[in-house]
Amino acid sequence: MALKQTLITFDVMDDGFVNGEKVKALFSGYPNVAVTVNKVTGQKGSTDFIKIVIPGTNGKLKGGNAPTFGIIGRLGGIGARPSRIGLVSDADGAIAAVASALKLADMQTKGDALKGDVIVCTHICPDAPTLPHDPVDFMDSPVDILTMNQHEVTPEMEAILSIDTTKGNRVINHKGIAISPTVKEGYILRISDDLVRIMEMATGQFAVTFPITTQDITPYGNGLYHLNSILQPCVATDVPVVGVAVTAQSAVPGCGTGASHETDVATAVRFSVEVAKEFTNGTCQFYDKEEFDRITKLYGSMKVLQTGGENGPRG
Repeated sequence: MALKQTLITFDVMDDGFVNGEKVKALFSGYPNVAVTVNKVTGQKGSTDFIKIVIPGTNGKLKGGNAPTFGIIGRLGGIGARPSRIGLVSDADGAIAAVASALKLADMQTKGDALKGDVIVCTHICPDAPTLPHDPVDFMDSPVDILTMNQHEVTPEMEAILSIDTTKGNRVINHKGIAISPTVKEGYILRISDDLVRIMEMATGQFAVTFPITTQDITPYGNGLYHLNSILQPCVATDVPVVGVAVTAQSAVPGCGTGASHETDVATAVRFSVEVAKEFTNGTCQFYDKEEFDRITKLYGSMKVLQTGGENGPRG
């Protein structure tokens, strides 16, 4: 079950001395899984970016043609030491991403390998700074969003789930998980029917979705309000991106401790794994390709929203 891998990951992450190498050690028993760690230093400290590649039976890594799936754990940091002691709420994205990779790796050893490759990326920082935000404080990051996207969004990914704690708002009043509409090349598209179906199957409940605005899919640093960084991967790629929000009924600060709920994170893991199964098997579509072609023919490109404005560089 996904809960087992989630609890293992929680235990490793809830450590003031955790780093990328300690997370990498979780995969030492899976020789087919490739894990790389890259320490990056910014103006506000350093963090370890971790990339986990689980090869498929017919994936591109083996010369096959099955689609490659991407899972990104988006966050500022897993801890805010020394101002906060312990694992912060913002850690959920990293935990869910690593636990998803751990579940997929474990499945392989039991004969349940996916057809396509899966690439999982996130970063590990136990001492990230915080950032004032309304209605509750955000976690900040040692590095900027551009750096995150450079290390977490890879060209091999053909569709991306971006998992992020999304509790610091009064827009989503649901404890569990919620998904966003699909975002592609500056367009906010309709919510994928396949993802709704998979979510209802994985949770045993009606699907829960959350609204996003044009501001949310523009790069950070442009002076516009953003719900959070959940959809920032969409500014660095042309493939479809969907946000998977770990949510709460009340507004919870990202730097709050004691606010991570293992069962909710495990639900995000279970959903992500099920989407990975179906996407790499060709039975899950993030968007309607014909409709996307039609909207771009009618209204043109919206890629300007992937830039800093005035056709500046991508975020």
